[in-house]
Amino acid sequence: MSAPEVDIEEPAELALDAMPGGAKAAIEAILMVVDEPVTAIALATALEVPVESVEAVLRDLDRDYADRGFALREVAGGWRIYSRPEYAAAVERFILDGATAKLTQASLETLAVIAYRQPISRGRIGAVRGVNVDGVVRTLLARGLIEEIGAEPESGALLYGTTGYFLERLGLRDLAELPALAPYLPEVDVLDELAEQGRV
Repeated sequence: MSAPEVDIEEPAELALDAMPGGAKAAIEAILMVVDEPVTAIALATALEVPVESVEAVLRDLDRDYADRGFALREVAGGWRIYSRPEYAAAVERFILDGATAKLTQASLETLAVIAYRQPISRGRIGAVRGVNVDGVVRTLLARGLIEEIGAEPESGALLYGTTGYFLERLGLRDLAELPALAPYLPEVDVLDELAEQGRV
């Protein structure tokens, strides 16, 4: 018995030359609907144009948006349109209508420890913060800012690291762009010593 035939809908014919604004406008339209950064390669593939042309258009759009309330930014390996930081208060008021969706101080501190010391276990995070971090780690996992990235070979403890969403929210291309805060955190051997003393 043969399998039933399935109709697969083909994408609409792409005629960039017939579109008002051509490839530039098409790229801009795509950037308006993506919910995560999109790479130049993905845009080039979708529009069937050279990557170099897409990169040139992205640079043009970045210049075009210089005096707008939004900007085109390269973050987490791709491109996306963001509102400008100077309008954050207006956007926040509109979206949240006075409600606060900010992370707590404990969450921010825990997130900073993970960002700078990843991969890191809950025990080591607790050693840095001096408190139990189980609830905060669960919150950060639920918000998609951190993820499990393995286990320590010796103890089997889960290790945590930041996600691409974390980079996106902070507007960073990669972790190398984090501010120089690491010198203020305890070294790994100090954390091990604290863990051995039962302070975790």
